[in-house]
Amino acid sequence: MRVIIHEHANARMKERGVTQDEIIETANFGEQFPAKFGRIGYRRNFKFDVEWQGKFYHTKQVEIFTIRENDAVVVITVVAKYF
Repeated sequence: MRVIIHEHANARMKERGVTQDEIIETANFGEQFPAKFGRIGYRRNFKFDVEWQGKFYHTKQVEIFTIRENDAVVVITVVAKYF
């Protein structure tokens, strides 16, 4: 599926430590769930085993919130959870 990353999502991914590859993998292989305002969310866990902001985490969970636009998915925001 074609994935377009909106400017807002691009800024959030940099702040939250998410890569473009993780966003694309989440869109293509993540668990899909309904989100507010008719949006579609996708969630995927990644093996992390790295320190993030002074604390060590084994897993990074990436959630993206999207809208459909023609033949593409537009990522409008990104959330990362570390555990």
